[in-house]
Amino acid sequence: MQLIFEKSRPGRNGIKLPEIDVPIVSDMPAKYCRKHPASLPEVSELDVVRHFTNLSRLNFSVDTNFYPLGSCTMKYNPKFTEKVAAMEGFSDVHPLLPQLSGGGMLAQGSLEVLYNTERLLSEITGMSAFTTQPLAGAHGELTGVMLISAYHKNNGECRKHVIIPDSAHGTNPASAAIAGYKVVVIPTDKDGFLDMQAYKKALNQETAAVMLTCPDTLGLFNPKIKEIADLAHGVGALMYYDGANLNAILGKCRPGDIGFDVIHLNLHKTFATPHGGGGPGAGPVGVCEKLVDFLPISRVIRRADGTFALDYHKHKSIGYIASFYGNFGVILKAYAYILSLGRSGLIEASENAVLSANYCLGRLKDYYVPAYGKSCMHECVLSAEKQLEQGVHALDIAKYLIDKGFHPPTIYFPMIVKEAMMIEPTETESKETLDAFIEVMIEAAVLAKANPEVLHQAPLSMPIKRLDETKAAREPNLRWQPK
Repeated sequence: MQLIFEKSRPGRNGIKLPEIDVPIVSDMPAKYCRKHPASLPEVSELDVVRHFTNLSRLNFSVDTNFYPLGSCTMKYNPKFTEKVAAMEGFSDVHPLLPQLSGGGMLAQGSLEVLYNTERLLSEITGMSAFTTQPLAGAHGELTGVMLISAYHKNNGECRKHVIIPDSAHGTNPASAAIAGYKVVVIPTDKDGFLDMQAYKKALNQETAAVMLTCPDTLGLFNPKIKEIADLAHGVGALMYYDGANLNAILGKCRPGDIGFDVIHLNLHKTFATPHGGGGPGAGPVGVCEKLVDFLPISRVIRRADGTFALDYHKHKSIGYIASFYGNFGVILKAYAYILSLGRSGLIEASENAVLSANYCLGRLKDYYVPAYGKSCMHECVLSAEKQLEQGVHALDIAKYLIDKGFHPPTIYFPMIVKEAMMIEPTETESKETLDAFIEVMIEAAVLAKANPEVLHQAPLSMPIKRLDETKAAREPNLRWQPK
């Protein structure tokens, strides 16, 4: 196929210009050619700008709305971190430069960020070392379980199962299964904690690891966590920490100090980098000393002269688990966020997150059923069990919240709580915002008794009536036309 232009025409200073600036394709097979011109709209720039601006205003975002999503921290993303990530010295660096520039001499700043971030995360969590390669939390989970598997194999052991509570995030059993382990599920007791009797019965020499979220997805911190870890270590198993809820204990408790051996962190949750919309995320994985040699290559090291380099000479490493060094821009934002808050700021963030959740719980517990009758950590779990007596489900309340301008909380998770509503207000929301959200939740509870049909019809503010979620998932129709 050949591209040609029509005859030239005179331009300025005698330079010949093409008659048109759109190439004409010659020798194009007829079957690929249009029989009629494409039906493309002819619109002004103003119409285009208004179209996409109005589309953007239909979106929920952390910049425009409150996102009380439990277990999926949606806190405000500071704009200064975006500016840091956009600095030319970082944004213009090619990812191959550290490998091609004589030991990374032309990428020392980027390597230093990776190294320092690993050290900060190690200090925050009580781990010995980190890898920043994993591209998301679930990717970090799989990496962590692979590290556990490599450790046991190196010891000549072939362990067969991983213990996980029934309140766990769904990615926990998925990661363990993908890594080749059988999943043993432990029920939750009447107090909302791991059933110790069932746990002790399941624990044996074939246990590779115990995967826990701490505090758990019920918003509770298990006071027996040290005992759980000691029992696991007693049979040679490792403790895995799902870092989704680290936002609750920053500066208060280090997972490494209470017996965890492997941890993944969600930088796009705990350390306020953008979250949602499919990414980008970052799920760095930290390990205790006995697992350091198994971390993915390459490792960023600091040489004796103070410069930074990549180290590939780790014969026990599980190898590469992602291209290059992870989602560098996300890591950079988290690094800037940690430095800006410092030790006292991270502690204050955690304290405010826990305070906000307990404030919501305290004001709503008379209208909804608390999953467990005790104070919570950074998120609280309520049940719409009362409202179900009038035929109102958690889904109805969630749709009503949309009408009122709020993103709904997580519903129907944890699955062990009937009609669950999982609220995580984060530390970045003001009391005024929390009060407005709480008032709407109370309003919904009152309506459930007085006029439940209003909740059944919600959301009325949307251009179409409520979708049949099951049908929409199984038979998606993406060609909706307004009536």
